[in-house]
Amino acid sequence: MKKNESSLTSLIAAFARAYHSKFDTPKIFDDFIAKDLITEKEFANIRENMIQGIQFFNKDIAKKYQDHPDEILKWVTQVQLSPTPLSRAAYCENVLLNEISLGAKQYVILGAGLDTFCFRHPKLEQSIEIFEVDYLATQEFKKQRLSYAEYPIPKHLHFVSMDFTKDFTVQPLVEAGFKPNKKTFYSFLGVSYYLTKEENSNLVNQLFTEVPSGSSIVFDYADDNLFKEKGRSNRVQNMVQMASASGEPMKSCFTYNEIEKMLENAGLLIYEYLSPDTINNEFFQERSDYLSAFETIHYIHAVKK
Repeated sequence: MKKNESSLTSLIAAFARAYHSKFDTPKIFDDFIAKDLITEKEFANIRENMIQGIQFFNKDIAKKYQDHPDEILKWVTQVQLSPTPLSRAAYCENVLLNEISLGAKQYVILGAGLDTFCFRHPKLEQSIEIFEVDYLATQEFKKQRLSYAEYPIPKHLHFVSMDFTKDFTVQPLVEAGFKPNKKTFYSFLGVSYYLTKEENSNLVNQLFTEVPSGSSIVFDYADDNLFKEKGRSNRVQNMVQMASASGEPMKSCFTYNEIEKMLENAGLLIYEYLSPDTINNEFFQERSDYLSAFETIHYIHAVKK
């Protein structure tokens, strides 16, 4: 990544949240600030690329709505792009707010991208220290956008630049003010797929070596059908192919027993587990649009014993 160049995935994820906030009803996760971090040109470019890419996603939809680009965009966004980012963010923040009420003092966002939590919850400034971990280029890009949108960076938000997928240590967090002796909540969303099983295990172990009992993590993972499940309108297969084509191939998938063992080895217990069916029932029920939970994707909330 080049200086001041955000990752494509962070921009597309912000686009998905902004689109949902503006156009979809009812809301699964209302990130009403995401739109402020994307320029009109970027929004238009992503929109056009999604519309032009409909032949890759679904030739039947391309033909059916060839004269209705907004409906094509809605289909691509709601079927392929938005379901997992929206529902995992909604789940994670629900857990986070509960953990804050139970005494969590630090929130570490691994792969934060263009996350807007602290700006949507300004009243929590005295309650929680937030540490956003991501590539330096992504963070510089985000700071620039926050400045343009006139969002001052609050004192409880700390940027920690690192490639946490390689030889992760907590030292950069500590240098940014992280206190290992305080109850901590971690979010690890949209990342586990891109690490090997060993890298995932090492990362979780490092995160929980020193933090106290009751500290916890929410993360999503792909099950062992990831590389053979096609999914609705081939969307799972499309996701895997797009990741590979972008130069960030998906590397790992897990059985539930493998996840349970990995967490147990790090001293964690699974407090809550959401299967694709559970996610669909919790976040996508009674909708009249295209949104539904992604096949093969599961959510976990695990707590240190």
